[in-house]
Amino acid sequence: MLHARVIKHILNFKVPAKTSRGTLTRKNSWYILLHDYFIGYTGIGECSVIPGLSIDDRPDYEQKLTEISSKINAGVPIEMLNLAEFPSIAFALEMAVADLNCNTEEQFVLYPSEFTEGDAGIPINGLVWMGSRDYMEQQIIEKLQHGFNTIKLKVGALDFETELDILRNIRKQFSPKDITIRLDANGAFTCDNVKEKLLRFSEFSIHSIEQPIRQGQAEAMAEICLESPIPIALDEELIGIFSDGQREQLLKTIRPQYIILKPGLLGGFMACNKWTSIADEQGINWWITSALESNIGLNAIAQWTFRLKNPLPQGLGTGQIYTNNISSPLTMLDGNLYCLPGKEWDLNLFR
Repeated sequence: MLHARVIKHILNFKVPAKTSRGTLTRKNSWYILLHDYFIGYTGIGECSVIPGLSIDDRPDYEQKLTEISSKINAGVPIEMLNLAEFPSIAFALEMAVADLNCNTEEQFVLYPSEFTEGDAGIPINGLVWMGSRDYMEQQIIEKLQHGFNTIKLKVGALDFETELDILRNIRKQFSPKDITIRLDANGAFTCDNVKEKLLRFSEFSIHSIEQPIRQGQAEAMAEICLESPIPIALDEELIGIFSDGQREQLLKTIRPQYIILKPGLLGGFMACNKWTSIADEQGINWWITSALESNIGLNAIAQWTFRLKNPLPQGLGTGQIYTNNISSPLTMLDGNLYCLPGKEWDLNLFR
């Protein structure tokens, strides 16, 4: 018999997180606690909703959480719940069940591996948020000092020439062999100006650019992927696509070079596994990123990601962006994410 309860936690950003879609200073997360009376353990999963981006960012979200908890407490099997419109809740429940199924006294070891033992890390990119030129260049310096050799810059909100100058300054100091640069436009460009912007960006040996135009323009995106001098990575484009047929058709139509997988936005690990299988069949590369989860969700994503053995740097460097994150064994060291078993979880929020 499972018993579910929900705890809400408002995460505060250390500095405003600015993208071309807007600026975040705080973000809601909800934790679903599943207690199994038979084994005496509690599994915890995180629902992370990004305002304006998540398909389940809607007014009745908390009402849905209450409804789901009531159904679980009444004995409805989790697999019988209809969560197609709520991918973040589906992911949280998958996470909580994995926590329970591990059947260990050690907290939050969902997928045991060399990573959870502290013997291996996951290469990650250093995320540089939008801001003033000085602020962005300060972030870049800090990422390089912390051992990152891949950095991802949010673009599309500053003056375009300023963004080019920032890239120009990086390349004056670091060659492509020294630093890999990824860009993320979050759909900032239009069909009218995207080709010129991609051409100008390509002068600086860019690894890839995520979502150069808004999602939902499949034919335009296909043309961009075919002609762009920079490899294109789909991100927001994948949100709201839930059937295998839709996934296969989208990738066949657009033919991107990469896809970016956020379990919290796409419905969980099993959903992401379906994306990777189709992408592999079509020769499309991919990597995993978090959806601004706290360390609870980030920990689960990292453990699952490590087992995939994807050699590319992953987008899992968000554990230090909050002032009130949940203290955990997760640590960034020399451009890698590690889990240090000697560090304790702070679980006071859940007591």
